[in-house]
Amino acid sequence: MQSSIENLNKQLLEQKHSLADLKKDNDRLESENHILRQRVDYLVKKYFGGQKSEKLSPNQLEFLLNELTKLPASQEQDKIPEKKSPFSEKPRKETRKTRQLPENLPVEEIIIEPEEVKKNPNNYRCIGEERTEELDVTPQTFLKRVYIRKKYVQKSKGDFPPVIGELPPRLIEGSLASPGLLTHIILNKYMDHLPFYRQEQIFQLRYGIPLSRKTMSDWMDCVANWLKPIYNLIREELKTSGYLQIDETPIKYLMDFEKGGGSKQGYFWIYHSPGGYRLYEWHTSRASACLEGMLKDYKGLVQTDGYSAYSCFAKKNRLIELLLCWAHARRKFFDALEEAPKEAGWFIRQIQNLYAIEKRLRKIKAAPVLREAMRQSESLMILNRLEKALLIKKNKHRPQSDMGKAISYALNDWKKLKAFINHGKAEIDNNLVENAVRPTAIGKKNWLFIGHPEAGEKSAILYTLLENCKHLKIDIQEYLRDVLTRLPSTRMTGIKDLMPLNWNKSRASTQKVA
Repeated sequence: MQSSIENLNKQLLEQKHSLADLKKDNDRLESENHILRQRVDYLVKKYFGGQKSEKLSPNQLEFLLNELTKLPASQEQDKIPEKKSPFSEKPRKETRKTRQLPENLPVEEIIIEPEEVKKNPNNYRCIGEERTEELDVTPQTFLKRVYIRKKYVQKSKGDFPPVIGELPPRLIEGSLASPGLLTHIILNKYMDHLPFYRQEQIFQLRYGIPLSRKTMSDWMDCVANWLKPIYNLIREELKTSGYLQIDETPIKYLMDFEKGGGSKQGYFWIYHSPGGYRLYEWHTSRASACLEGMLKDYKGLVQTDGYSAYSCFAKKNRLIELLLCWAHARRKFFDALEEAPKEAGWFIRQIQNLYAIEKRLRKIKAAPVLREAMRQSESLMILNRLEKALLIKKNKHRPQSDMGKAISYALNDWKKLKAFINHGKAEIDNNLVENAVRPTAIGKKNWLFIGHPEAGEKSAILYTLLENCKHLKIDIQEYLRDVLTRLPSTRMTGIKDLMPLNWNKSRASTQKVA
């Protein structure tokens, strides 16, 4: 009897342990399932619609703030008085913009006289006129330019060789390519994102011009080689800027058929100096070693997202101070809104307060000294409040949850996120260089990949010149046509004059004198 009771107790104990183990496994699976559902929901919202803007309406923010559990009293005392909340302003009514056509357009005037006046012009006196504008377009026109160089010999006696007019220097000897045609192809490919095969079809079907994609690709190689000295000067100027924003974007490229063919992932690395130039650099990897070319001897600020390659490189180079981007930190809290609307909404509001200060600084066009002073007096208090709240909430969310990831992202590199307040010339985020990434993102949807690893450098050179012109509000077509015309006869000492900023200053001064 005693033995049966012991066996029964033993079985009950085993079942109890088994149930405990099952409960642990069930809790673990529920947690994993919750995290996976969050990831699926995030991907669905990202790729199949939904609100993508990282903004909250004032009503939504107030609801989240009112629902939020109050922070300790010491944190409430740190709040800065806001003169005027940018989130309480009523939305401005959009006024309908008047249609204004560019002033430099050619004008064709058509005068229409009343039929009565045509019959008896002497019986009428003109008292005014009414003007109606319309915008018209004529199809693209091509012309064949023929250089006729006549040969001469001297009439006087003697064995003198014949003379002939000298042909202007050309970019590509023995080809049909003129600066105007090359500019047209470059803009189609790198600004309008038309692949060469589509351009080949357009040339043939609309204009009857046989121009193969292989020929156009070869021409782009030659043009990139001519433009490379300008590209290298932009690189050297960026190295001395003292403040760089960096980002990278994936671009697929085709492997050699000898190596198995197929495609692999390459990257454009974009360097941007706010107020100055931006540069695209091509690499077949995303490793920190890719930064060597630009940052090996660089001294100054570098602002990036949280990608580990930048931190890894900065540890080896003590001349670099790394700043992180608040837009990326804010994005993490937006991803966590559905999971933890109260806490995430509070953090978003504090970050928006930081951006409100930056908006005021931009509005008054504050110099770096004033920017640093205002950040120390106003932004620092908000940052201190954020840090305290992050530490309080750190252990209240699972590390793999969206809210846990947002908190960890901010706390892991808090000093780098906070560092912008110590540098008046630094921005709060990396958005300026992210804007430079967009043209390649649009382009690769059309041309899908780069044809060969070596072609990546060609594209980087052309993107660099084009995007700098667009960023500096320079007429891209005028710039390219002029530079490609001048390059064959320009010495290396004159290349600096062809950099976009210098070219634009020279063109502006010439037009002013004229």
